Amino acid sequence: MPVPVEARFWCLRALGLWRRGWASLRNRGVAATWRRMVLQFRRAPVGAPALYLPPQAPFAPFAVPASDAPRASIVIPVHGAFPHTLACLRAIAAHPPRTPFEVVVVDDASPDDSLQHLRAIEGIRVLARPANGGFIAACNDGAALARGDHLVFLNNDTVPQPGWLDALLATFDAVAGAGLVGARLVYPDGRLQEAGGVVFADGSGWNYGRFGDPADCRFGYLRDADYLSGAAIALPRALFQQLGGFDTRYAPAYYEDTDLAFAVRAAGLRTLYQPAAIVVHDEGATSGTDVNTGPKAAQVRNRAVFADKWRDALSRQLPPGIEPTPATLHRGQRQILIIDALTPQPDRDSGSLRLVELMRLLIEEDAHVVFLPANREADGDYTRALQAIGVECWHAPYAQGLPAWLREHGPRFHAAMVSRHYVASECFPLLRRHAPQARLLFDTVDLHYLRERRAAELAGDAAALRAARRTQALELALIHQADATFVVSEVERSLLAQDAPGARVQVLSNLHRPAPPGPGPEARRDLLFVGGFRHPPNVDAVHWFVAEVFPRLRTVRPDVRLHCIGGDVPEAVARLAAQPGVTIHGHVPDLQPWLDGCRVSVAPLRYGAGVKGKVNQAMAHGLPVVATTCAVEGMHLHDGEDVLVADTPDAFAQAVLRLLDDDGLWTTLAERGRANVARHFSADAARSVVRAHFLA
Repeated sequence: MPVPVEARFWCLRALGLWRRGWASLRNRGVAATWRRMVLQFRRAPVGAPALYLPPQAPFAPFAVPASDAPRASIVIPVHGAFPHTLACLRAIAAHPPRTPFEVVVVDDASPDDSLQHLRAIEGIRVLARPANGGFIAACNDGAALARGDHLVFLNNDTVPQPGWLDALLATFDAVAGAGLVGARLVYPDGRLQEAGGVVFADGSGWNYGRFGDPADCRFGYLRDADYLSGAAIALPRALFQQLGGFDTRYAPAYYEDTDLAFAVRAAGLRTLYQPAAIVVHDEGATSGTDVNTGPKAAQVRNRAVFADKWRDALSRQLPPGIEPTPATLHRGQRQILIIDALTPQPDRDSGSLRLVELMRLLIEEDAHVVFLPANREADGDYTRALQAIGVECWHAPYAQGLPAWLREHGPRFHAAMVSRHYVASECFPLLRRHAPQARLLFDTVDLHYLRERRAAELAGDAAALRAARRTQALELALIHQADATFVVSEVERSLLAQDAPGARVQVLSNLHRPAPPGPGPEARRDLLFVGGFRHPPNVDAVHWFVAEVFPRLRTVRPDVRLHCIGGDVPEAVARLAAQPGVTIHGHVPDLQPWLDGCRVSVAPLRYGAGVKGKVNQAMAHGLPVVATTCAVEGMHLHDGEDVLVADTPDAFAQAVLRLLDDDGLWTTLAERGRANVARHFSADAARSVVRAHFLA
């Protein structure tokens, strides 16, 4: 029988769904509401991707693509077991990386016909050692022969999966201070072998995730690891040389990869597990698995050697006997929980972009971010994009339900932020019960009651106005419960000073990264509107602009066109494409061609709340904006200085024509708009608020 707080959670969820359903019916109609319900309650499949295993066929000469100017040198040590080496090389040849690479195979005096066959494979460089020296000697010799900027050590009993090398090397470009990067290792039967390694205080190791489900949320995100298995690792060649290569005191093998990871960190760099690089590893195929006999016996001896060398560093490791969990792996960081209704889709709406940039900022501040969507849905590339920057993303079936999940994970969080009132009303009681130590933060995204009230007043809808008052009561109750509330503008903070006196309210606005300014005015043409159409104010804005403003523009400039970009296009908006000069593009994954090619961005919003991402985004890219007063509310903008503001059809059309005709005005607004974003809507502008409320 569920405890009362959990029963309340399910009741609040049902009530919230009922309320939002009626609101959607009123604002969007039956068809659009039904589509939203189907999307909300569908359960997308999750699981590990199918593995590529090359066909087993007798050896015949073939070629491995290679570059004369490689960025990466793949070093493969070999001592017999040619069928494994053949499968590894065939996999590389079948799915060659995009990155320029070379393959250096070091034959460590193989007792079989490996060397003869290797010399028949075109495109690889073969180094034949006269006597068997073991893994360390073979890898060091191969590294000395390498020409690439990065070394990639790859066991011969592996089958690298498509995209593995590109994912490893991309980590060095994406993560400042990356020194050593290791792959996600899986068994041939699909089970997880290692998602980064854990080293305990006595020098013993743990293959994190061993025999687990590779799709489990615990193993799907970029993170620091104590060590990465030498079966598939990458690092800069200069760094490997600086560290003296694999330490020969561990010869012939074992613990050299763990030692290398500790040496990389001692040099001030990071050792990272990259789950997007998947490599099948037939563990023990060439060296066995028995630590009492054969080559693996060195593992026991070398543990003592390693423990002696790294005694001081090991004193800061977990004590042996503790099973690693996400909580313990990130014990040295502030762990921050973020809950929103859905996984953010930053190429579709500004609220999502703000949330993702907030996560980036927290990670830059050395926090560990955990994200749980209230619908517990894995959202494909959007979830993977968060995992790629180091966000620990949870979803079904691995997160069984919010009450049970918080019982397990709640105690580890320093702060928990919940976005949107209808999510927070469900989650706050559970967070107070299961994470009482966490600072409870409410992110309004925008004040929903303000937006709903303005829409109702514009439409003269008494029922909608009553619904807005109910929303106001819900939001204000949550604001009083929270340890701090975030709004996106000073306008909303001033409103709450009246409506919720005494509440702890802070401005945490839209966040935008600096962008190149793009071409000048002479290389541009046409108008751009950006906005997702699940948001009713955008639907109203486009209808008003096309019906009232655009005909006035076309009378003076019959060649001008409007490019309307945004997902979830309703039929009424799609029909606007029949108007001369109007193109309804729908969702596009990359806005850059329009941000660089259009002359003016328009934001003709007649109602709404919060700060408008469409205005920020255009200005961040040096694209001047014509907007209504509502669209620039709370954005520190001034008509004629960094934006043109107009609220009637005639005035709006005249403002657009000014920017189409006046290159000097265009250039001034472009420069000042970029400056406004840098001053008020950048990561640096938000950093002090984030430090004070998430991390202090």
